Amino acid sequence: MTTDILLGKTLQELKNIATELGLPAFTAKQLCEWLYTKKVTDINEMTNISLKNRTILSQQFTVGRSRPIQEQCAADGTKKYLFEATQGLIETVFIPEEHRGTLCVSSQVGCKMNCLFCMTGKQGFSGNLSSAEILNQILSVPESDQLTNIVFMGMGEPFDNTLPLLKALEIIGAEYGLAWSPRRITVSSIGILPGLKTFLDKSECHLAISLHSPFEKEREMLLPIEKAYPLTDILEILKTYDFKHQRRVSFEYILFEGLNDSMRHARELVRMLSRIPCRVNLIRYHAIPGVELKGCTTAKMIEFRDYLTANNIITTIRKTRGEDILAACGMLSTEKTNKEKNN
Repeated sequence: MTTDILLGKTLQELKNIATELGLPAFTAKQLCEWLYTKKVTDINEMTNISLKNRTILSQQFTVGRSRPIQEQCAADGTKKYLFEATQGLIETVFIPEEHRGTLCVSSQVGCKMNCLFCMTGKQGFSGNLSSAEILNQILSVPESDQLTNIVFMGMGEPFDNTLPLLKALEIIGAEYGLAWSPRRITVSSIGILPGLKTFLDKSECHLAISLHSPFEKEREMLLPIEKAYPLTDILEILKTYDFKHQRRVSFEYILFEGLNDSMRHARELVRMLSRIPCRVNLIRYHAIPGVELKGCTTAKMIEFRDYLTANNIITTIRKTRGEDILAACGMLSTEKTNKEKNN
């Protein structure tokens, strides 16, 4: 007999399950508490549900939690975890800071987008994660109770997997779920417009857009998706939403030496972003095999930042974390591990 999993189910879905199995209506809220507050891994741990009803549940369902199968720790304390998913292996990164604990979560096994500077894109696409597999990363890392922020900046393109993403976000934010404020969650995307519109309409979480060049041909070279979903269209949509209050929009910008680090680029960024309340995160390029790009100097990054800041665009230089274990921006990949597993 095949079994379904309870993790990743909304309160309404759990109510439907309780009804179908002939369980008391309040069982759904009990299940939510055990799954999302007490973080159990087995139905038999749900001790305020009768043994009879636990048996009924166990005949058709499992919790669906799985612990990471591998852990690596960087010199700076960053930790990278390897998880098994239905479609392959994924990586999740925990980034500790003095008053914060950020988890970088994956949404897909691999990625279809093939961005020039990203190792995940180089490994190709294996499949989407379910809402349960997204939530499992958050609940199953050893630091789960230390988390203060979640960023969907791991493997995959979140808006290429919009429905499971939104379902996971609902559970993370709901009172019956993890009860997190949307201000503690950021979803990063290269700008797939159908998913972007749905996210903006149905979620209040922060948004980060991978920009990397304000010029069409350059951006297309770095992010092939530019051809299908131009940056200009993305910006026009963003101008119709309110980013002055709870929700924040930021733009991610990796600086490459001699490619997108000139004052011409900085001036065009100011022109393009002047009507959108936003911030820009400047990111160092982390070299990956087979790609002839170079990161720009620290002095150039500071000059670029100072120009944007002087022109009323809040700009920060993001600190590199976990580079020595391939956990930094653009370095996540399970291609090698997947091949080893399949041999």
